[in-house]
Amino acid sequence: MNPKLSDRVNNMATSATLAMAAKARELRAEGRDIIGLSLGEPDFTVPEFVKDAAIQAVKDDYHAYTPVDGYADLKQAIITKFKRDNNLDYTPAQIVVSTGAKQSIANLAQVLLNPGDEVLLPAPYWVSYSDIGKVAGGVAIAVPTSIDTDFKITPETLEAAITPKTKMMIYSSPCNPSGSVYSKEELRALADVLVKYPDIIVVSDEIYEHINFTGQHASMAQFDDMYDRTVTVNGVSKAFAMTGWRIGYIGGPEYIARACNKMQGQVTSGANCIAQRATIAALENPPSKIQYMVDAFKNRRKLVLDLLADIPGIKTNEPEGAFYVFPDVSYYFGKTIQGVTIENASDFALLLLDKANVATVTGEAFGSPNCIRISYAASEEDITEALRRIKEALS
Repeated sequence: MNPKLSDRVNNMATSATLAMAAKARELRAEGRDIIGLSLGEPDFTVPEFVKDAAIQAVKDDYHAYTPVDGYADLKQAIITKFKRDNNLDYTPAQIVVSTGAKQSIANLAQVLLNPGDEVLLPAPYWVSYSDIGKVAGGVAIAVPTSIDTDFKITPETLEAAITPKTKMMIYSSPCNPSGSVYSKEELRALADVLVKYPDIIVVSDEIYEHINFTGQHASMAQFDDMYDRTVTVNGVSKAFAMTGWRIGYIGGPEYIARACNKMQGQVTSGANCIAQRATIAALENPPSKIQYMVDAFKNRRKLVLDLLADIPGIKTNEPEGAFYVFPDVSYYFGKTIQGVTIENASDFALLLLDKANVATVTGEAFGSPNCIRISYAASEEDITEALRRIKEALS
């Protein structure tokens, strides 16, 4: 806590996933053989048709400032994608392109929240939701779940969490970190609660939409009575392995999109020109073009679940999407392993880093203190060796 810094930043948590990745890099620099299962970054290369579009954009001399809310033809590609994949109808005025889906969510918090407004976060939730809301003056309210409910909230737990101060709910499906996927029927049941509270805006984070092993993806905005109260967030980082290209986007009510455009115009302005041109190519191609990645992730899911099942005390469910497993490790709390007493999930994750040379992320950062997040956006070879090391360390 540095008194010369603002309370805002002094009270802000460091992203646990980025902190663990940085720690892993430091240890590698010291000569340690660290296997990283902490970051949600696909190990695939960007599809060739995306690379070709970026190269062509350079040749076509795209270099100038871009429109704050995105190129018109990219917005049209997003509109077409929303209709094709989600049966959602948006106009160009309802679309805003940002420097990653994280900025999209930050924009929404800044334009919608006043000090004291409550933000419902079905837990486990992505690590940044809480602090993004807090920086905007909001109050994060975790809505707890457990591995026994497949890490999904119910209409009853949702209604119990709503107060007169509730202004927003942010959730992801497929979920980071649990991999849980809400079905259309489950979302409809939640919508039946939300329609009774017209002041609540729903932010539906669908960045993992295409990494879905159920064959079914449902959006909250598909329901007519929730369309005008839902902002759909997406991007190209996960499905197209374009993490460093930093393109995200929203579709939502026009007044919210205008406000996000205003906010972004004072903070970053428009997103990178070359990345936007490449994103047009990504979105104009059908999801079948990236099915090979989804198939590989499904195989890796089976591998990591089979290996975890062979470790005593580790409790897992079967995630239906994304590329994470979120095992309950509370069996080890209170136990001493290799001279280290495990009191919580953070101790457990640090033990794995120190004794097994495997980087994971504590579930405490996601609002679920009994769990850790393991990313299988890594090679099968790395996954197999990492789980061998973890089993050996815990034995």
